[in-house]
Amino acid sequence: MKHRKREGGLTNEEMAIVKALLAQGWRNQDIQALLNTGRKATVNSARITGVKQDNKIAPADTDTVKYFLLRKKSYDPKTGLNSIDDERLIRAREAMTLAVQIFNSPNMNFKTEIFAILVNVAWTYLLHEFYDKNEPKVEILGKDGRSLLLSQMLKREDCPLTDRMKANLKALISIRDEVEHKLLGKSDLKWPMLFQSCCLNFDKILRTIFGEAVSLQNELSFAIQFARLNIEQIATIQKYEIPEYIEALDARLKDGLTEEQMDDQEYQLRVFYTFESASKSRSHMQFVNTPSDDPQEIQKVLVTYKSADELYPHRANRVFPLVAERSGKKFTIHNHTQAWRKFNARPRSRAKQPESTNKDYCLYHATHKDYTYSEKWVNFLVAEIETDEGYNGIRSFKIK
Repeated sequence: MKHRKREGGLTNEEMAIVKALLAQGWRNQDIQALLNTGRKATVNSARITGVKQDNKIAPADTDTVKYFLLRKKSYDPKTGLNSIDDERLIRAREAMTLAVQIFNSPNMNFKTEIFAILVNVAWTYLLHEFYDKNEPKVEILGKDGRSLLLSQMLKREDCPLTDRMKANLKALISIRDEVEHKLLGKSDLKWPMLFQSCCLNFDKILRTIFGEAVSLQNELSFAIQFARLNIEQIATIQKYEIPEYIEALDARLKDGLTEEQMDDQEYQLRVFYTFESASKSRSHMQFVNTPSDDPQEIQKVLVTYKSADELYPHRANRVFPLVAERSGKKFTIHNHTQAWRKFNARPRSRAKQPESTNKDYCLYHATHKDYTYSEKWVNFLVAEIETDEGYNGIRSFKIK
């Protein structure tokens, strides 16, 4: 019997393990299930029978069997990674996860510094795993006992990263090096798009080299979270005085890069954003995805304002006849009161906080102490009473 490795075949080590387990009284199907744990090419029952019938195969010793069983129990069923065989890759994923979680934590001030350090660790482990498992195998440890540095691996011709990915990582290495010597202060505001691309690149390489199962997409749906900002907060950020040495570092990161290179999402993620017409408390960001969108037009949107009268044009005595007219159903001022109470469009009369309205539907005017309603509210009511269930739900609502 030739003991050579084939797809779906057994290695010499596995044959010895099988022989030992058979001697311990294991059943063929249990041994087969054990062997196939974590295997890409599964073993059929004939392989077990072949080992049982081959008297030339010596059984493995007790310690070898114990270690083999330990390895087989160390697989993560979700990712398929083994805590013994895939330790580098597991630690790479954990380092990136920690980097993102810390950066997104509202209680941390050391964000940029920790992110830069941990992503360097994550990428180093990932590329070490690539070179260790790739063919031909590359020696990671040098004669001096030091492993390949991330910067060294980025210079190799067989590095699996694109030029833009390398440029992004070189920037992160520069930031990491700066951490050792200076406080980076509020630099969190300076490079979030650089960091975002780093995360996206990491997951892309993970999936490309090691398979979709090891992706971090489920754990990190959004890598660097976008905080919800209002106009005053944005203005504050824009006026924030960034220290000169951070500005100098930022300039060095961009040195030698063309505008086209900096626009590539593998280097840094860039977005245009605008605000939809809304009251300040309901404003939110809408990201424009098309590169051809004219920034001048977006700027025009940013300085376009609508008055409250335009956004909330209807008084209550106008809402109910509009709903009745558009729906073709009877809808009275009492039904309207039932509706805004049922759907919490506004607080009750003489409430301590009369301005606490649902801004999609209603606005309180402190000057003349009354409420007006949006076109969206009218459309909502028309749609609601189209069905008997919705119509009856409003009409039967009890006003306490």
